[in-house]
Amino acid sequence: MRLEVPEEKKLVHEMHIQIRWGDMDAMGHVNNTVYFRYLEMARVEWLESLGGAPSPDGQGPVIVNAFCNFYRQVTYPGELLARHYVSSPGRSSFDTWITLERVDEPGVLCAAGGATTVWQDAALQKSVELPAWLRAHLT
Repeated sequence: MRLEVPEEKKLVHEMHIQIRWGDMDAMGHVNNTVYFRYLEMARVEWLESLGGAPSPDGQGPVIVNAFCNFYRQVTYPGELLARHYVSSPGRSSFDTWITLERVDEPGVLCAAGGATTVWQDAALQKSVELPAWLRAHLT
């Protein structure tokens, strides 16, 4: 399956993820729950690259929904290429979409997932406006 990315989504980050032996389940492929960890790794690495690592004491991202579609089984050993896209920035939220393909099979989509992210103030436990530094990377 080839990935067609709508124009309104913006590619903001790419990273490689090593598939670990322990990522697999009794069926001999990467367990479905691990894909959500892969998506999280891409989101967090992107935010860290911007100098905005999640902080439980200040402001930061909270995931309010998440999804993942599985297209091909992934097995150990191997390496995945995660491509992280953003779209739909609002007052306090934006959407992410992350694709996963094996490095040794370029262009073949294994999974695609994403999340709606809300920027929140941890002390207030409520959403706050996206910071200007982040908004600059979303548009």
